[in-house]
Amino acid sequence: MKVRELISIIILYFISYLIFIFPFDVLSSWLGKPTSIFEAIISTTIVFSLCLYYFRSKSTNKIIKFFVYEGFGIGTVSFFLILPFIAVEYLNIINNYKLAFIFFAIQIPCIIYGYINSRKIKIKNISIKSDLINKSIKFVFISDVHIGSNHSSYLIKIVSEIIKLDPKFLIIGGDLIDSSSFKIDDLKELKKLNKPIYFVTGNHEYYIQNSQKHLDDLHTVGIHTLNNESLQIHGLNLIGISDNITNNLKINYFDKLFQKELFNILVVHKPSIWKKVSTKANLMLSGHTHNGQIFPFNFVVKLQFPENYGIYNRNNKYLYVSSGSATWGPKIRIGSNNEIIRIELKN
Repeated sequence: MKVRELISIIILYFISYLIFIFPFDVLSSWLGKPTSIFEAIISTTIVFSLCLYYFRSKSTNKIIKFFVYEGFGIGTVSFFLILPFIAVEYLNIINNYKLAFIFFAIQIPCIIYGYINSRKIKIKNISIKSDLINKSIKFVFISDVHIGSNHSSYLIKIVSEIIKLDPKFLIIGGDLIDSSSFKIDDLKELKKLNKPIYFVTGNHEYYIQNSQKHLDDLHTVGIHTLNNESLQIHGLNLIGISDNITNNLKINYFDKLFQKELFNILVVHKPSIWKKVSTKANLMLSGHTHNGQIFPFNFVVKLQFPENYGIYNRNNKYLYVSSGSATWGPKIRIGSNNEIIRIELKN
């Protein structure tokens, strides 16, 4: 076993305890039924084993998927909520039974709100001006739809919103699919757009069984995959970089495909290379971060991706990082939103 793989397993075990077990250990002690170290180890090991099996085996078991994803969501909310309550406990100003009651009085509404918010989609409008644009053009950008872990019916809602916006074309910035239960028919709703669709891969496309076959089949639903290549549309140079290569390779491909006389749109799933390409790319479009999805994870995500959400401008070169059009894993969004981005380029 490689050292990196071993570290990942240790981290997963640690997370299994913190997210799934720790908050409820604390609550149990407040209610007069503290758990033993042995019980904590056994319960953590069971949760860890299920999570490890699900992610390693690429399982399509719906019960295990529900336990892992929704347990992670509820546990995350509970973990971040329990921390300030532990601080209050040490002040000894409220008895433990009341603390437990107040905790649930906050936790349950938060989870309900997060679930409701995860079903909504906001439309965000962005306007960018450039001398390289000859004629005003409008298009739509989405990312992180995660069909597979999200039911294909969710795509109906996304497509209906895009049709209302009537773009010239649609760009999908990765993580369109993410589960081994995915079937190409799950994307047939996209055919209703009757617009060109351009796509780059994200990390999740490579996590599923028969990933290459699924990627090869995308053209059957009208998707044009840009695999480290570019094409000229409406006077624009559209560059698509796949996610399964190093950052250095991504930058090298961009440099080769860049055309100085045109407005260059770079689509790459992660916003990692922004600083390296920001002197050339007129507009870079990324996703991946989900803006943390569940507060305060946005602060954690920002440690790895300083440009974690929204629009960034460096000398009239722009980056937009989307929070995604759907959730990954738990159907909970707190402190972030699903979004569809309508972009207008003007002279």
